[in-house]
Amino acid sequence: MATLTADKKVLHADLTGDSVRAAQGAMVAYTGNVTFKHAGMGGGGGFRAAVRQRVAGESITLMECQGQGRVYLAQDALDVTVVQLDNDKLTVESEHILAVTDGLKLDVQFAGLRGMTSGQGLATTSVTGSGQCAIMSDGPMIPLAVAPGMPLVVDPDAYVASTGQLQMSLVSGVTWRSLVGEGGGEPFSLRFEGQGTVYIQPAER
Repeated sequence: MATLTADKKVLHADLTGDSVRAAQGAMVAYTGNVTFKHAGMGGGGGFRAAVRQRVAGESITLMECQGQGRVYLAQDALDVTVVQLDNDKLTVESEHILAVTDGLKLDVQFAGLRGMTSGQGLATTSVTGSGQCAIMSDGPMIPLAVAPGMPLVVDPDAYVASTGQLQMSLVSGVTWRSLVGEGGGEPFSLRFEGQGTVYIQPAER
């Protein structure tokens, strides 16, 4: 079974005759006998999923890496974190996905209206099943726990991904950005309630 291991800004994908799907153009080196081929926008879901991705603006072009060896993956010197899923769901913006192992399905999840200040969509990509997903962040990714009765509010530009039984909603009003006179349109933040983990990056887009 393929294994993903993060080494700061580089992902090692170790293949033993199987395959992983990775962001197109993210391969920086490989050893062994590995072939690469186009894997579409999301590696599954068919025509309806493709339509949802186009409507939502959540589009990711993947390549399939198959064979025996190690593939080194990186993109724009971003930090890499590997998240293990066990019959679970990870909600993540498509631009942050670096690679996924077999056993994981990608689809588009509508989480609300499009971002009003940053343009970042609240229609995000859902990764479901069992396996490993490597995600990228601008700086080391920070996991923040959400517990019942303890909601979490984050800047939408810092949001990367979330997992668990969470409900996400928009909170209108003053944000950190509006306090310093940046951004346009109606300011808002993302509010998470329930039980789970929210991953943020220390840099804003």
